[in-house]
Amino acid sequence: MIERYTRPEMGSLWTVKNRFRVWLEVELAVCEAWCDLGVIPASDMEHIRATADFDVDRILAIEEITRHDVIAFLTAVEEKVGPPARFIHLGCTSSDIVDTANGVLLTRAGRIILRGLDALLDQLRDMAHRHKGLLTIGRTHGIHAEPTSFGLKLAGFFAEFSRHRKRFQAALEDVRVGKISGAVGGYAHLDPEVERLACDRLGLAPDPISTQIVQRDRHAAYFTALALLAGGVERLCVELRHLQRTEVREVEEGFGKGQKGSSAMPHKKNPISAENLTGLSRLVRSNSMAAMENMALWHERDISHSSVERVIMPDSTILIDYMLARLTGILKRLVVNADAMRRNMDASFGLYFSQRVLLALIEKGMDRQKAYEIVQKTAMRCWNEKTPFPDAVREDPDITAHLDHTALCDLFNPAYYLRHEDTVFARVFGQE
Repeated sequence: MIERYTRPEMGSLWTVKNRFRVWLEVELAVCEAWCDLGVIPASDMEHIRATADFDVDRILAIEEITRHDVIAFLTAVEEKVGPPARFIHLGCTSSDIVDTANGVLLTRAGRIILRGLDALLDQLRDMAHRHKGLLTIGRTHGIHAEPTSFGLKLAGFFAEFSRHRKRFQAALEDVRVGKISGAVGGYAHLDPEVERLACDRLGLAPDPISTQIVQRDRHAAYFTALALLAGGVERLCVELRHLQRTEVREVEEGFGKGQKGSSAMPHKKNPISAENLTGLSRLVRSNSMAAMENMALWHERDISHSSVERVIMPDSTILIDYMLARLTGILKRLVVNADAMRRNMDASFGLYFSQRVLLALIEKGMDRQKAYEIVQKTAMRCWNEKTPFPDAVREDPDITAHLDHTALCDLFNPAYYLRHEDTVFARVFGQE
């Protein structure tokens, strides 16, 4: 299922082969910087460019002996390059390569995620405008409150995902750094200009100060932004799941020809996609906790973060990419049942007009607490007797003594609740 929705470039980004390929990009960028500074002769640099390569199986075989992945990688590359390989990794430590490569990988993954977010935002924008003015009951605590519109519901989610995009864009920029500063970050065997030139070639900014590693608050911010984004996906999916309940049926996930909902009950059509995404959001959130645990390392560094990142970097980015694509697909195929929305509004007997009556009585000079008691008494009777609230109000002498027939007719117009819908849309979408 994940393969169906994951963009091929995201999956291929995190393969073992591509991880080594990006390590080689970093090593070559460092070599190019040394060449620019006159340390590596142009002829040797040309040879390195032409021959630098690796075989994954060879790296893994060497690692079985060395128990060090970067040394195994370098050894395999040196076998391809020959004598000029003495210039590769010049002055560097392993983390120079690994952390800078992680900056490249997380940046590329982040750009894919931003494309997915943009597609979701486009879908939400389109649906919000399409369903603008479609009255539906708003619910608080799961109970009928006052009317809103389905378009406003969707506009609210658009606004939230716009904030998620802004947060993630900032976190992506924060993690878009590299470090080529040596064993404890002091450039003892390097020149800061090498770092600047290499990072520029890789599309990264140099970390202004690093130890042996880039500090992990940058990564924690990145994965926390993904966790918040996953929370937004879950919030929307929980809304869709509630709206698909049999008693509500205001929306339904698309149900394809030949699809089955239950092995036992042929009638079932379940919100399985929204449920799947609700579960996956828990994984992305838990990975953000692991990223925060990675922040406190010993002195200039230890290696406790490395094993964690080998899991959470591919897992969280691939999962988010999948979740955004699948959620966009759910919305594209979503069945919106306007008839059910109208039916559900009637199910609470027009009690959602209670605040309008309350405020009208207050405007006529009645004490608020007294007005509340009068309206609540009438409302509770309508609940118990299942009678229309507007009719009961018109028959209540305590209310009609203050509000005449014309005033009451004005109070019971559901369109009143959307009188500022245009204003909200303008705030959220601008003057589109």
